[in-house]
Parts: sequence; structure tokens; C-alpha cells
Amino acid sequence: MQDEGSQLLGFLLAPKRHDLVVDFCAGAGGKSLMLGALMHSHGRIYAFDVSAARLSRLKPRLKRSGLSNIHPQTIRNENDLRIKRLAGKIDRVLVDAPCSGLGTLRRNPDLKWRQSPQSLGELKLKQAAILHAAANLVKPGGRLVYATCSLLAEENEDIVTAFLIKRPDFFGLHCGELLREQRIELDTGRLLRLYPHLHGTDGFFAAALQRNA
Repeated sequence: MQDEGSQLLGFLLAPKRHDLVVDFCAGAGGKSLMLGALMHSHGRIYAFDVSAARLSRLKPRLKRSGLSNIHPQTIRNENDLRIKRLAGKIDRVLVDAPCSGLGTLRRNPDLKWRQSPQSLGELKLKQAAILHAAANLVKPGGRLVYATCSLLAEENEDIVTAFLIKRPDFFGLHCGELLREQRIELDTGRLLRLYPHLHGTDGFFAAALQRNA
């Protein structure tokens, strides 16, 4: 089962049928599978993750789905050679970044005891590094979606703001307008912010960015 909030990321990315797409932190592939369905099994989706164990959980799910456009690949880190070879070639890139997971407290209440200022500091460095590496994949005019299942500004707005300062070749899109184009009436503003008590989903954050053509 996939949370509704996580599936909205696919509609923000809105891949076209013959696009080249990268799911940068694919994990067990829930979002890759949704993207594959949105593309009607056309185009190509690279499902990257540093954990072979997580990606192995995608393989039986992929077989059941009947999709043929998803290609799982284990990478060493965000600077893997396979990443660099795709620089500037990808139409759509999804970064569902590793995060504190504090938006999922209603399902995982123990998380609040497993986080610390130190672990959050380490996550912020990792998130920034992943976002910058993923951005290099995006072709001119392509779209990048950065998301977490956290409600902390340090992992969300602060990461995106710092990125846009360093990368003036990108600019922000309005998430509410992007969802409306997909016939989804959910306008939380320029940035997507979902809250359990308001939307009945996990806590989620997303920003949609476009590279200058």
C-alpha cells in the first residue's frame, strides 16, 4: 500500500510517455512503479538506489506490474559513474530524499526517539549533496522534484532555498498549478505541504523545479 501523499509526487513530476526519467532514491520502487504506469510502460525509468537490498524488493513487484520500462540499478553514491554518464540527458528526475521521516509519526511513533540534532545535521548534508547531483542529470527545460516525508524546514524549504541560490539555472514551479494540470484540486501553495490532520496523508513536502531551457 502506498500513501496518497507519496503518489502525488508522480503527478508533480508528470512524465510524458517517451521521456527519460530517473527515480534517484528509488528504494523498493513504489514511485517508480507509479511513474511507469503513468508512462504506459513507454520511455525509460532508471530506478537508482545505494541499497541493493531495497532494490531487490522492487524486482518481484516489477514482475507483477507487467511494466517493461523500469530499469533498477544499484549505485555506490550520488557521484557514481552511471550517474555522470546521464548528465544533462534526463527529462524528469525525482528525488525522494532520505530524511528523518517525521511526517510518518502517526504510523511510526518511535521515530521521535531515534532522531537527534546530530543525525539531522548529517541528513541535511546528504540531502543537499543528493539534490545537487540529481540536478546535473536534468536536461534544459526538464523538471526536478525534491521531496521528503518530513515536516522540518531544515530538510525541506532550507534545502531548496540553498540549492536555488547555488544553481541559478533552475527556478521553482507552482505545485498547485502542476497538480491542477493533472486534474487534482489540491493547492497548498507554490510548495506542496501535506499534513495528517488536514489531508489525511502522511506529512509530505515537495518542491518542483525546472532547468532553464
